[in-house]
Amino acid sequence: MAYESNGQSVTITLEANADLSSKQYYFVELDANGKVGACNAATDHPIGVLQNAPDASGKAATVLVMGISKINCDAALNEGNLIGPSADGQADAKIPGTDTSEYICGTMLTATAGAGEIGSAAINCASPARAA
Repeated sequence: MAYESNGQSVTITLEANADLSSKQYYFVELDANGKVGACNAATDHPIGVLQNAPDASGKAATVLVMGISKINCDAALNEGNLIGPSADGQADAKIPGTDTSEYICGTMLTATAGAGEIGSAAINCASPARAA
């Protein structure tokens, strides 16, 4: 069962750059205008995980930068897997030494059985590291 913790989390509110109603619990990034949109490449530098589902550009997007969050997964993941964004912003496993151009910004706390499932993860997008 996926869970989240708001007691010790760091969240910020930014403007959405598009309809993000289908991107709740996806990794998001800042665009050139300082608005937030879903990560669209595995090499993107995420700013956090989208907590709400703004349905139009300009609406408030609540982004968890650091803390425990639900996360939409790109594939089956296990507890302890290191994660970062996939090509569509879902959580994807990152392997240090292999995925060297991609960012690690979390650790799975619950397992998921497949793509599109919601798990829980400890997220730290305040200082993500490359999977060097």
